[in-house]
Amino acid sequence: MKLCQFHLPGRGARVGVVEGDRVVDITSPRAGAPSVLALIESCGTAETIERRVGQLLKGARARVPWRALDRAPSPRRPHLLAPLAPPEVWGAGITYRRSREYYEAHGTGTRTRGIYDLVYESERPELFFKATAARVAGPNAPIGVRRDSQLTAVEPELAVVIGAKGRIVGYSAGNDLSAWDIERANPLFLPQSKIFDGCFAFGPVLATPREVGDAHALEIACRIFRGGRLLFEGRVSTREMKRRCEELVDWLGRSNTVPPGTVLSTGTGILVPDVHALQAGDVVEIELEKVGTLRNTVRRLRSAGSGRL
Repeated sequence: MKLCQFHLPGRGARVGVVEGDRVVDITSPRAGAPSVLALIESCGTAETIERRVGQLLKGARARVPWRALDRAPSPRRPHLLAPLAPPEVWGAGITYRRSREYYEAHGTGTRTRGIYDLVYESERPELFFKATAARVAGPNAPIGVRRDSQLTAVEPELAVVIGAKGRIVGYSAGNDLSAWDIERANPLFLPQSKIFDGCFAFGPVLATPREVGDAHALEIACRIFRGGRLLFEGRVSTREMKRRCEELVDWLGRSNTVPPGTVLSTGTGILVPDVHALQAGDVVEIELEKVGTLRNTVRRLRSAGSGRL
């Protein structure tokens, strides 16, 4: 099952189920489905969510073509929203061998053993706070580049959505934007390299575990377009992840209350060369098998601390 959220002029945010090339509107505040987050909060598990949605589908009549929603956001036109408004977004780092090797080489100038090797080999994973809902971009919405960064890169990732008691209720495509030049200047600057307006995008849908199957056997592709031309393309399989999603979720919940609907992005195995640092106007596509394609346009933040794209 694939769930999404979308905007309808005059009706606001709606909850949808993707069936082929159409989206069925199942929005029902009375049945606990005014939003996908509300469904997660009231149902708790993926199985309960699917049962609730199945009941709502029986009485649903309104359908919208997917192509009518998969467009740039505008209050005057139907469009996709982020699959949910997450109370928290967290990230994981150095979960793929190639990311360990890349960060170590670029952090020191030579391939020497250092902190990234230690993180990769440690029992404890690297987990960091990434974003709030206000900093999240949905499908086709703009993502941000800090004005004080000249080397911000896309990080395509498998994102998991957490329900009650640490259970995974869904998966989505995630984009953990990172200002690499700030992080490389000093590892203690990591929060500033990771957290800013439009620093995380995910979507286009939330796919339940039954829909996805083995989350560690999915292909991820990343494409960057500039001026309408393909600038970069990379691919990776989640088979190459050292840590399993359940392990990362377990660590996140240790001595830490994780609200239902929290998103955990599980790390990247696609490392974009520095020469392809994001620029205003670039279009980024992240395609996740069994989920779909997340597409966003890059904008440079207008002014430091303005809170606007």
